[in-house]
Amino acid sequence: MIIAISGASGFVGNALCETLTQSGHQLIKLSRNDFQSAGSDLVNKMQGCNAVINLAGENISRRWTANYMKAIYNSRILTTRALVSAMQQMDQRPDCFISTSALGAFDSNGTYAESDPPNATDFLGRLSHDWEASARKAEAFGVRTLIFRLGLVLGKEGGMMKQLLLPFRLGLGGPIGDGSQPFSWIHINDLVRAYPYALEQITMSGVYHLCAPDTMTNRQFSKTLGSVLHRPVLFPVPKLVLRLLFGKGADVMTSGQHLVSERLPEAGFEFEFNTLKKALTEITTEKRS
Repeated sequence: MIIAISGASGFVGNALCETLTQSGHQLIKLSRNDFQSAGSDLVNKMQGCNAVINLAGENISRRWTANYMKAIYNSRILTTRALVSAMQQMDQRPDCFISTSALGAFDSNGTYAESDPPNATDFLGRLSHDWEASARKAEAFGVRTLIFRLGLVLGKEGGMMKQLLLPFRLGLGGPIGDGSQPFSWIHINDLVRAYPYALEQITMSGVYHLCAPDTMTNRQFSKTLGSVLHRPVLFPVPKLVLRLLFGKGADVMTSGQHLVSERLPEAGFEFEFNTLKKALTEITTEKRS
């Protein structure tokens, strides 16, 4: 299969490209320059692909200023719109389009499955709504479209774990704020298995929550990570400190969503890392040469 992919250089993109290449797929990696050029250039580069995967987006783990929030929004919405427009113009349209979305589609007050309507009205809620609506326009011209709402992605090589492991190994880790916020997550290995699985299952379409079944609170996550590292968990990170470091982006860390993945298991997908302890044990275990 020939797959065009945006966001290929990020943590998730790198891991997914490695998995797809090992499985024998041919990749067309779309760079930022491809989206900055004229629309016909993007169409030409994507010609011949059987599927499109959209992972593009600025990193949200930085201080949020008004300008950076605009960059977070545009890097997702404008890229998605460009991909959909390019697919519509292709001589032979791809069979499948998998786009990304976020947990921020929902508030922090309930437990939500794919059948529940998104209800968040803050910045991330509006971003998720516009992101998903832009992607689903591909359905109008016959492309099977899937929206993957990703839990917090846990892995050795990047994401939040790359930032957390050192302080926790030093015994300086702890919950964020009061630690009561939900913590929905997925191991990177399960994540990169879900994409080729969805490409092959032609009956799959619509929204899927990519979250392991073992959702817990941030406090429970911190205790579990401390346990597998055999380190104490003593120092919570105050909300005020996060606000000073990350601005409005601190809200992402001090709130959370409890999402349930119903449709992915119903489609026959099985999570290899179905408990947080199993996931964190794999991530924190050093490979032997």
